[in-house]
Amino acid sequence: MSNQPHPPVYPQRNHYALTPTPLQPLNRLKATLGLRARIWVKRDDLTGCHLSGNKIRKLEFLVAEAQAQGADTLITCGGVQSNHARATALLAAQEGMGCHLILRGDEPDQADGNLLLDHLAGAQVSFYPSHSFEANLTGYFEHWSNHYRQQGNKAYGIPTGGSNGTGLWGYIACAEELGAQLRAQGIQPSRIVCATGSGGTQAGLTLGAALCGLNAPVTGIAVCDDEAWFNRKVHEDWSSWQAQYAELALKNCSAANLQLDQLNVHTLGQYVGPGYARADQDVFETIKLLARTEGLLLDPVYTGKAFYGMLQELQRGAWQDVDDILFVHTGGLFGVFPQRQEFVF
Repeated sequence: MSNQPHPPVYPQRNHYALTPTPLQPLNRLKATLGLRARIWVKRDDLTGCHLSGNKIRKLEFLVAEAQAQGADTLITCGGVQSNHARATALLAAQEGMGCHLILRGDEPDQADGNLLLDHLAGAQVSFYPSHSFEANLTGYFEHWSNHYRQQGNKAYGIPTGGSNGTGLWGYIACAEELGAQLRAQGIQPSRIVCATGSGGTQAGLTLGAALCGLNAPVTGIAVCDDEAWFNRKVHEDWSSWQAQYAELALKNCSAANLQLDQLNVHTLGQYVGPGYARADQDVFETIKLLARTEGLLLDPVYTGKAFYGMLQELQRGAWQDVDDILFVHTGGLFGVFPQRQEFVF
């Protein structure tokens, strides 16, 4: 890790996240499992209480951009239990803006978890069939944008997970924050691991690690789709960032002596399990293990899958050269409750 990395230069930003989020060593888990590597957790589940998780960092830049464009309504999308949708709904309420959520799947008989918080925040919610959701998503955004335009409002569309060139800044900022913490504690992780579901956190962390001199590869553990999809999506986010913020991108890359096309994407796609928001029993057992050994809460949609995958890689010896490994906890607590029936006690 570089001793004196050049601090990135950022575009307009709102400050919502409670940062810096702490680093936590998992010493009891290490002893319980007999692991060689020390595991550290970057507690981005502690970016807030109801405004928790990784999406807040992205929304700091996305909402600022929406306001700069004169928007008074935020439109975004995701699954029925989307953490990103919940965070967007609550921030819209905080900023006095309207919010419309385009959600994938059937409306449940009872609102629970993130969906309950969406309703409490006053978001308008539309449900669409899962089987045709992606194919029709652009049309849904256009329909509701036109709807609000006809009412005299201006809507700003935010993609799935806030994952685009603008949202990417959130995890460049996280990488800068993380680098300062690691240097202060004398930690040199051999690898940084995160869950990846829409690719934005993985893209931002990978780029941010390079810009901020972390010198550790970022591995995204997929919770849906496959390695090829994420590798393509991360490159798309980088290209969007470079095109949208040409001057800032050039300034930041030049300061770090970085060629963007030389960055590598590392994704593990073998831990998706039955599909998005569906997990094997091993994942639920991992969630229980972390809660009981460290008091650390994961969720079955994102962090539980990713943490399980990381443990599998460590235990099978795939990362034999790793002394310290850092897991970025991206939140998701509210996703535990709708899947309460999957936990065996």
